[in-house]
Amino acid sequence: MDAYHKLEPFILNLFDAERMSIFQRRRQHQDLVARFKTGKETKEIKVPISPLSIAGYVALSQSPLLINDPYNQQELAGIHPRLKFADKFDKTSTFKTRNIICIPILDSGVLMGVMQIINKKEGVFEQDDLDLANTVADIMGKKFRYELGGTSQPFEYLVHRKLLSEDQLNKLTEGSSDNRQLIQRLTSEYRIPDEELGNALSVHYQVPFLPYLPDKYHMFQSESRLNLSYLKRNFVAVLADVADNPIVLMAEPNNATLLMEIESALGIDSYEISVSLPSIVLQYLGEAVGGAGPGAMDEILDEIGSSADELDEHTDEMSDDAPAVVRLVSRVLHDAKRLNASDIHVDPEKNAPTRVRMRIDGVCRDITQVPASHHSAVIARIKIMSNLNIAEKRVPQDGKLSFRMNGQLIEVRVATIPTVAGEGVVMRILASGGALPIGKMNLSPNNYATIETMVKKPHGILLVVGPTGSGKTTTLHAILGHINTPEKKIWTAEDPVEITQAGLQQVQVSPKIGFTFANALRAFLRADPDIILIGEMRDKETAHAGIEASLTGHLVFSTLHTNSAPETITRLLDLGMDPVNFSDACVGILAQRLVRTICGNCKEKYPASEVDIGFIKRQYGEAYLAELKLPETIMLHRGKGCDECGNTGYRGRTGVHELLSMTSELRTLVYKEASVHEMKAQAMKDGMRTLTQDGILKVLKGDTDIAQVQIISGLA
Repeated sequence: MDAYHKLEPFILNLFDAERMSIFQRRRQHQDLVARFKTGKETKEIKVPISPLSIAGYVALSQSPLLINDPYNQQELAGIHPRLKFADKFDKTSTFKTRNIICIPILDSGVLMGVMQIINKKEGVFEQDDLDLANTVADIMGKKFRYELGGTSQPFEYLVHRKLLSEDQLNKLTEGSSDNRQLIQRLTSEYRIPDEELGNALSVHYQVPFLPYLPDKYHMFQSESRLNLSYLKRNFVAVLADVADNPIVLMAEPNNATLLMEIESALGIDSYEISVSLPSIVLQYLGEAVGGAGPGAMDEILDEIGSSADELDEHTDEMSDDAPAVVRLVSRVLHDAKRLNASDIHVDPEKNAPTRVRMRIDGVCRDITQVPASHHSAVIARIKIMSNLNIAEKRVPQDGKLSFRMNGQLIEVRVATIPTVAGEGVVMRILASGGALPIGKMNLSPNNYATIETMVKKPHGILLVVGPTGSGKTTTLHAILGHINTPEKKIWTAEDPVEITQAGLQQVQVSPKIGFTFANALRAFLRADPDIILIGEMRDKETAHAGIEASLTGHLVFSTLHTNSAPETITRLLDLGMDPVNFSDACVGILAQRLVRTICGNCKEKYPASEVDIGFIKRQYGEAYLAELKLPETIMLHRGKGCDECGNTGYRGRTGVHELLSMTSELRTLVYKEASVHEMKAQAMKDGMRTLTQDGILKVLKGDTDIAQVQIISGLA
């Protein structure tokens, strides 16, 4: 501050000017801050590095500007079509800007800030003023570099970190012509990890380093996509985070000419700039690194885009076996498995590109777009892979396809649905591998103990209920895995068989040929079973058969789509079940939901607020609060957001459960066909805790947060 006050009158006198501003680049940010402003009107101004202001444009282009009249739109448009003069400071004071000289402050080719000198007292700024300003800016650059804690060359930071000596770096720099070659040598000869190299580039270029995190960042979709070969040649990738904020990733972010070209092609007002290693940039662009799978999404879309340009009104739509379409469908499937998505949605839009979305951790995320001209070809390709009728587009169809990834066979359930904009497709990626151990289901101690007791019973029926995608099949297989011993003969009828286990006889039902759940169940009863799993009680016939099987000495497991455990009883009675038979057969009902878990990498503790404590007490119920043994200061957890979780604060999901045990008191209420409210009250007396109560236990344990509990309790 003191140095600036001494410098300001000297520079104003040197240029015979009225005012000046010095903008300093904020560390690791894509903006400038003028902390020292002549006069008393403004103490600090933040300006984005973009063409939307004169200082921002000079920072972006790293080129000096002489402006004779900032109010002359023609003069500004001649420099850049979107260049604007921020006149709000003139409007709020009696001062009027007449002319400007604006110079980038650079050091070692990296932008440090911008100096702006305003209003030559007589005449306008000339070339001599510009030369003098550049000399002053050079001196300032060194001071700013010191303040920002930067380095004078890209890999100097490695010397500070003692990863190599100054002599070694000098020899490498002399023998390597560019950064890419230097990085290769640092990796191969000195075994320096990518993260250390990235951090060195980040310190030098003063922008964040972005490692390869394909599940957190995807290719940015814009109207004017940059040519892939151009991006690869220049080691640039235009990405978006989970909130679709654009990020320009560059191997050399101080290349102002290249940045100006990208900015012009994108035509967007705000974006972040990050640095990465050339190999990582190419990975984002889809270049195979260590068997990364089929061709890159953007490369395929480029190919499709160029063929779409060639289509005219007399040409048929692209054939479904065209290599680009085959590779596109393959890439979508591989990306979905890599991102751990549960579903893929191919959604047609009227007179617009087809959207491809994926459900990751229960939340849909836009992944890419396919030109509308190629929608039918993509759908036809999926239908061929699923053995569906490609000529029939008027009715929904169901099928199944499989593909290999890293030697593993992955199965996908496919459903096509005709819409007004064309056929839509939803693909469910089926769980591969064995059953989850019951200990990893995150059951509360009470629920775990109760389930262990239930599954030891020789006969009866245990139902797992909840909406689609709530993990019912995973839970049932975890329970079967727990009781799967050589002494037990276990039959399962599923549609489809998602999880396979050794020791189980698993059957795929096929309603198309009349092999239904009810038919499978009757066949099982002739096959000497101890335990039977029926994938779903879809109708009255299957429910009747399941209850009959449980009453004749078999332990039966099944699922149902209901919202809570007590509601399941009334739903089955409504289906025509005999209350006496059902209450005798039923061992228990487990209702469940999935909630997002807090990211373990950025999880932090914080003291619960009065609102949080009020919510916990209200939702858990005053009558049961003693069970929680709440401390005086309740500490909760939240995710700050990091690269690991795509700045969402969540990573993965866990179950919340509601377990109803069929006690003699509850059986009496079922005989009487009592209301849901009465049965719920009795179940809670018998030890059942609701989904919301179990969610609060998971909040106090640190697995999730209150926002997720509000979603399952319908309060969000």
